[in-house]
Amino acid sequence: MSVIESQTLPPAAFFQPAPDQPRLATLVRPAREGNTLPGLVWLNGFRSDMRGVKASFVDALAGAQGRSLLRFDYSSHGESDGDFAHGSIGHWASEALALFRTLTRGPQVVVGSSMGGWIALLLARDLARLYESDRLAGLVLIAPAVDFTQELMWPKLPLAVREEIELHGSWHTLAPEFGESYPLTRRLFDDGRANALFGGEIRTHCPVDIIQGMADLDVPWAHAMKLFEHLASDPATLTLIKDGEHRLSRPQDLTALQKAIERIDAYPKKFP
Repeated sequence: MSVIESQTLPPAAFFQPAPDQPRLATLVRPAREGNTLPGLVWLNGFRSDMRGVKASFVDALAGAQGRSLLRFDYSSHGESDGDFAHGSIGHWASEALALFRTLTRGPQVVVGSSMGGWIALLLARDLARLYESDRLAGLVLIAPAVDFTQELMWPKLPLAVREEIELHGSWHTLAPEFGESYPLTRRLFDDGRANALFGGEIRTHCPVDIIQGMADLDVPWAHAMKLFEHLASDPATLTLIKDGEHRLSRPQDLTALQKAIERIDAYPKKFP
């Protein structure tokens, strides 16, 4: 099926997980009456936002198929409140859990891009601890940057930068695509280490579909293979796109994303 383009988006609504927490910007598409497909939940990447190309494509797909969609910006991302220096993987994962449990109903397919793939796996872990794994119909992970703070980012930083972070708590780096700097904090790396998943088997209790570009310079395709190997007990599919780069936002990449979501839809339900 072809996906229709999204109509002009309404302004974001704001959700505050707790009185002392930043307000989070959300966009919620309700399901069409009579819809039987699982809802969709979109999880952004690091310093990305909920109105990007892939997120908009997932919104258009949800609209065309009559299913619900939740997307939001983590604190200090996009339209949400918050100071980026206070952000961390565990905190953003806790926000995802709060929004998932409050703003969605029934089974959901969670689509996570880059860091959003790591957040999706932490969400699956947290739902299992709450005995709510049946809320996950499946995960679609796009170039999943699991444990990226320690596995992919820290080793590439010059020794002087690592020393600056460890001694003084932060270091500012330039984001060329945005023309601004942002802090890399000791908090980010310490919390990333605390939430690392590659120390043992990763359980999701649902099917997982991974899409990975082999020309990705940010998350190497071997990283996706490593994740695939750690998903030993849950059904998993890995699609490698030979010329695909990290963003995976070309028409052919978006078609692969749609097919991955529809594979999850077709998968037999119920897992241990």
